[in-house]
Amino acid sequence: MSAATVPLHEIAHGRAGDKGNRLNVSVIAYSAELWPLILAQVTEDRVHDLFRHRGATRVVRYVLPNLRALNLVIDEVLEGGVNSSLNLDVHGKTNSFRVLGMPVEVPDALLPRLAAMRRG
Repeated sequence: MSAATVPLHEIAHGRAGDKGNRLNVSVIAYSAELWPLILAQVTEDRVHDLFRHRGATRVVRYVLPNLRALNLVIDEVLEGGVNSSLNLDVHGKTNSFRVLGMPVEVPDALLPRLAAMRRG
């Protein structure tokens, strides 16, 4: 089966927040046929790899199948938290774009669906 690599934001949207030194990112599929791709490819290990350089110690993935969504909780990634760091780039919402930029494989058969979603 042939596939194309696209950023995660092409097949899902997200919500994010932060509490202390913990980042919380939700990834929500745009459609039911895209959900299995997200479930298979947005793993704890892959997300942890995205943030390992920032000191992340753990990622826990909660699966919410009825919503076609994942909730990712990333520990120790915000350099002590928003109020503890001088770095302006530690807020959860900013870091959630790192998750949504993750490359994922989409079967060629679904590419017309992505093109239609882009057109609105």
